[in-house]
Amino acid sequence: MIDNNVKKNIDENTSSQNEEIEKEELLQTDSTANKIIDPKNDQIVKLKIKLAQLQEHEHNTVLRLTAEIENIRRRNNQEIEKIHKFGLERFIFELLPVIDNLERTLNISDNSNTLLSAIIEGIELTLKSFLDTVHKFGLKSIHEINVPFNPEIHQAISITASEDHKPNQVLTMIQKGYLLNGRLIRPAMVTVSQSK
Repeated sequence: MIDNNVKKNIDENTSSQNEEIEKEELLQTDSTANKIIDPKNDQIVKLKIKLAQLQEHEHNTVLRLTAEIENIRRRNNQEIEKIHKFGLERFIFELLPVIDNLERTLNISDNSNTLLSAIIEGIELTLKSFLDTVHKFGLKSIHEINVPFNPEIHQAISITASEDHKPNQVLTMIQKGYLLNGRLIRPAMVTVSQSK
């Protein structure tokens, strides 16, 4: 009985060893290319490829996020710069009628009257001081005449025929225009020449 059991065990061991040998041979040999295929190596290669793809995706994500952060920083800096430059725009726009009124007062003043000379001089000094202050904040006037009409800074109130001037020249300034740090806040109201 022992012999049969031993023989049976030997047969089972031999048969299981033969099956394992056949499996190993099948796994190690590729019939088409005669390459050795190890399922563990194949799994490692697949994992390495997946890891490389994930690393590349992560690298691209980091680059994209860095670029977005830089764009946000740049836009914020531009917005802050605009706020500094143009934060006073509405305030200065409200002051323009004051400048206009002081200039009109000086234009209609009777300089020959000695009694008014001190008042006129005071208004001139006030206007000069006022203009110097707003110029420090970037306000510039548009007041030139005999220059080409520019629709970006001029508003034509009327057109006058003139032989002495080229067509589309600013003849008279009805109301000064103003720029704040290069941005138009009020166009100059002008009359423009037209050829006959």
